[in-house]
Amino acid sequence: MEITSAMIKELRDTTGISVMQCKKALEEAGGDMEKATIILKKKRSEAADKKSDREIGAGAVGVYMHNTNEVAALVKLGCETDFVAKNEEFVALANDIAMHVAAMAPRYISREELPEEAIEKAKEVFSGEVADKPADMQEKIMEGKLASYFKEQILLEQAFVKNPEVTIADMVSGAVQKFGENITIAEISRLAVK
Repeated sequence: MEITSAMIKELRDTTGISVMQCKKALEEAGGDMEKATIILKKKRSEAADKKSDREIGAGAVGVYMHNTNEVAALVKLGCETDFVAKNEEFVALANDIAMHVAAMAPRYISREELPEEAIEKAKEVFSGEVADKPADMQEKIMEGKLASYFKEQILLEQAFVKNPEVTIADMVSGAVQKFGENITIAEISRLAVK
């Protein structure tokens, strides 16, 4: 199948990834748009893994204030260089994440931040629910309950409020692929009147 510029443009508009990467993904997928999107998502996570140990030396602060002036959020989005930090799309990403933080009120950025006491308390609560299950399944059921419970509190695992098909982690990984730098959410802060 011939890969047209319209197909490349459509994939680029959907993913925000470079024209060359979109063309390669479409060629690899034989022109199938869905397969090309999956290929780009796979490459996105691979790119993020490769760059995750690079040092963060710049960034931007994303700000969101709700129109009622009753809730606001700040997000410190880190990157490697000022060149990326000053990019309009990077700043827009920081602001989108800040809006998401204001709307969803996550307590932690990543699963690694979960305090051991919170995990233990959740296990105590759920232990009654798994007690009557088969012994060999209890641990797996408990893991599922904990993952589900904490997913709502962990920013990177939450579905983005403007597009529930992607998580915040997917957005950050996409930015890593797009800008070619390590990008992380360094800090979040949310203030609310109520």
